[in-house]
Amino acid sequence: QVQLVESGGGLVQAGGSLRLSCAASGRTFSNYAVGWFRQAPGKEREFVAAIGWSDPPPIYADSVKGRFTISRDNAKNMVYLQMNSLKPEDTAVYFCAVDPSLVRLRMRHGDYWGQGTQVTVSS
Repeated sequence: QVQLVESGGGLVQAGGSLRLSCAASGRTFSNYAVGWFRQAPGKEREFVAAIGWSDPPPIYADSVKGRFTISRDNAKNMVYLQMNSLKPEDTAVYFCAVDPSLVRLRMRHGDYWGQGTQVTVSS
């Protein structure tokens, strides 16, 4: 079992930045790939970014590439999502999830999920 808690969401103006955090506890966190996802009202959950426990490099959705950066600190059991140049269309609830497979995360599958944190970008 892995417990995940997201934080760092909030209200920001377009063009601004936020850093989301995902704190993990439970089973050995470093064995898992970690992903960020988002879900806007009335829309399906969408893949945002994912990072393996070591290689390969992180992967990103085209909609956030060049603006968002995912990173992890295995010593602290933390994963971060730095979001820059935010747009109103980035407004959503953001979730982190873990899975042994980076490929499965890309397909929006995760063994464990957090409860989410709201990000609202005003125009």
